[in-house]
Amino acid sequence: MSKITTQDLSKAYSYEEYRDLIDRLYLEDKTTGTNHSEAYLHYTKLNVARMRRLDKTVTLNEDLLEILPSLPPMNWVVLTEGWCGDAAQNIPVLEKIAEAAEGKISLSYLLRDENLPIMDEYLTNGGRSIPKLIALHKETGEELGTWGPRPEPVQQMVMEFRKEPNGDYKQFVEVVQKWYAKDKTQAMQQEMVSLFKTWAQAENAVVE
Repeated sequence: MSKITTQDLSKAYSYEEYRDLIDRLYLEDKTTGTNHSEAYLHYTKLNVARMRRLDKTVTLNEDLLEILPSLPPMNWVVLTEGWCGDAAQNIPVLEKIAEAAEGKISLSYLLRDENLPIMDEYLTNGGRSIPKLIALHKETGEELGTWGPRPEPVQQMVMEFRKEPNGDYKQFVEVVQKWYAKDKTQAMQQEMVSLFKTWAQAENAVVE
């Protein structure tokens, strides 16, 4: 059974509400969460531009589109924050997928720092890494699976960077963003296809 309740879902944001919240807070020299430092405000400004660009440019691959009709009806919940660079790079893709699913996927967003008990159920190597997608069967509430916090190639880069005691974080962030720009959401889309195949098989097994 899912660790996310209907009460949790009732306080989640739509994508439009999430984006509006980020914009509104930024006008007040704030971002989501509790850290309103100059650095986090800078990250937030960059992320708004990234999401705006990706909203216009993301194109879903045919193999992903082809599997959508076989998926069960789902509620997707994403743990995120406005300052998170990985969230800005990946959330627009999730939104495009939900739109293409034509009603099969209801997608909503919870702020990590306001929902730490939930976040702590979905740690990555012991850390509260975001974004984190949790997929729930819309009819049964069963948890089908998760994705996140980032495509596997980037996750490997992060793990290697953490081994470097004197690594240059600013330089590392630039390397990661260049990877995202070159990849054009392809790695994430392929990972979602693999997950979808598993979830579709689970749904077919229930039907049979």
